Amino acid sequence: MLTGLSLRLRIFLFFCLLAAGGVVVVLGALWLAYARAGSPELLDAFVLAALSAGFGLLALVAGVWLLFDENVAKPIERLSASMRARAHAGVAGELDLHAARYLGDLAPAAAGLAGQLSSNAMDTAAAVASETAHLAAETARLTALLTEIPVAMLLANPAHQIVLYDGQAAGVLAQIAHPRLNASLFDYFQRDGLERAYARLVKSGLEQSCTLTGTDGAQSYQARMKPLGDAPGYMLILDEASSRIAPEAARPLVYDFDLLSQPAEAALEARALDSLVFAVFDTETTGLLPHKDEIVQIGAVRVVKGRIVPGERIDQLVNPGRPIPPASTKVHGVSDAMVADAPDIVTAARQFHHFARDAVIVAHNAPFDMAFLRRHGKRCGLEWDHPILDTVLLSAVLFGASETHTLDALCDRLGVTIPAPLRHTALGDAQATAEVLCRMLPMLRARGLETFGAVIGETRKHGRLLEDLN
Repeated sequence: MLTGLSLRLRIFLFFCLLAAGGVVVVLGALWLAYARAGSPELLDAFVLAALSAGFGLLALVAGVWLLFDENVAKPIERLSASMRARAHAGVAGELDLHAARYLGDLAPAAAGLAGQLSSNAMDTAAAVASETAHLAAETARLTALLTEIPVAMLLANPAHQIVLYDGQAAGVLAQIAHPRLNASLFDYFQRDGLERAYARLVKSGLEQSCTLTGTDGAQSYQARMKPLGDAPGYMLILDEASSRIAPEAARPLVYDFDLLSQPAEAALEARALDSLVFAVFDTETTGLLPHKDEIVQIGAVRVVKGRIVPGERIDQLVNPGRPIPPASTKVHGVSDAMVADAPDIVTAARQFHHFARDAVIVAHNAPFDMAFLRRHGKRCGLEWDHPILDTVLLSAVLFGASETHTLDALCDRLGVTIPAPLRHTALGDAQATAEVLCRMLPMLRARGLETFGAVIGETRKHGRLLEDLN
């Protein structure tokens, strides 16, 4: 019945039961003694003795519980979280044996096991390192080759979601909106032309020519749609004129072939964590008051299939329309001169809103950052109705509510390094939060939290953490 409760809570309830049982026994004994004494004038003395014994027993049990919680329950919780981080998130480093010094041989045994696992992992990694390097070199050469070919090419699955795009296609998509892996092509091209061409492709099995119009209605593209043989989906090739972009704007080949065969769309709460797309973001602001201060920088990265997608990021300065206090500039390094020609919050918020379409928004202490965006929602014409995940709460689920849940502490716990020049920049903190998220996802699955709904259910138990932070 109590298996769903944390270890520390179960121990606390055990001591509560012990205290209640002890008080009942003491009161019962005193009542029997008073009844046998047969002296009504002793009632006051027995009542005083009962109160003294009851409060003394409660204080004793509370003191023992505090000692047990600090020296046994908390170290066990930390040790299990550290072991899970090493087993499922690939975190290296030594276990904190001093903190678990009262657990007898448990901590040294766990450290020995962790060391053995790390040694085996190192041996396995060494065995495949040369082949991995070879494949990486081949991939780099293929990527460079495809990026240099003056053809904008992308792959899409039958649901018209982007599975692969090359540097030229990225340039074409960027004329409309930020290119995004797993995004719907209908975010970039009007639906009719695509659907008609795809219907002809499915019916004939042959390459189809089509004219596509951008969602902004301002641009049109001549394209060819080619089948992928036995694989689901199709290749879309845009004409050469559409793909003329400056050489310095070339981007790497971005792909995930697992997206070719997407499972049927389920309700969000029932979807597996590794099937979700996450838009991880952070903001820098003129101050700490969401109801009056303004955003000066937005940074964001995307996570698809549990990995950060290279090249899919936002690093946008924002003109707050007011002077930036020197104290704030000292923290994040954004000055008035840097934002003088930057877009306002309307443009920047719309850009991020599109970037986060069909994704779960993730932030560290999300209510703070989202409050700035939501305050301008009506002015921007945007509804911020995305599902939201907070890494503060994920940290509490995995490491216990009593731990420190700052981004620095979480990065240290999970072996994520934030380069000093990037700390307290929007993109640097967003990148760090995304890396932390990628390491926590397998840890959550190891805890039996396989779906988004299960994770949200656990985070709601720690909502008080965010109330205290904001």
